[in-house]
Amino acid sequence: MPETPFYAKAMRGTPRLVRHWLMLGQADPDRLAMILADTARLAGLGEPESDPDGQTLSEWSGPRQPPLWAARTAVFLLVQMPACPTPEDEEDACAWAYCWLRNREFHDIDAARDALPAHLREPLAGALDAAWADREAQRLI
Repeated sequence: MPETPFYAKAMRGTPRLVRHWLMLGQADPDRLAMILADTARLAGLGEPESDPDGQTLSEWSGPRQPPLWAARTAVFLLVQMPACPTPEDEEDACAWAYCWLRNREFHDIDAARDALPAHLREPLAGALDAAWADREAQRLI
């Protein structure tokens, strides 16, 4: 059985990022949706056309694929939480690593690894290497 490509794993993991935000955010789903959209705009992680509501956020945490701005913003917020959340499985870790690299510019994998919060360095080690390799393979020379 062939191995699933990194990008496919990362995209399957993005709903889990939104689920983490819903579970750990300390507000009702409508407020968490508004915070997510406002943070995306302020942090330059995306330009949502409108603020999602709590129902949409719940759908993005399960059967419906969230937009990339929502996944990127969830990682942005999660890495700052005192609860120190970590990925639950490989697909989740791939989504964290993918969004981590999309959220900031890094000159090399060591810089990306060193910038991670300490609690994420081990859980994301393999996924970050795979994300970096995937990113480098996508570049035109």
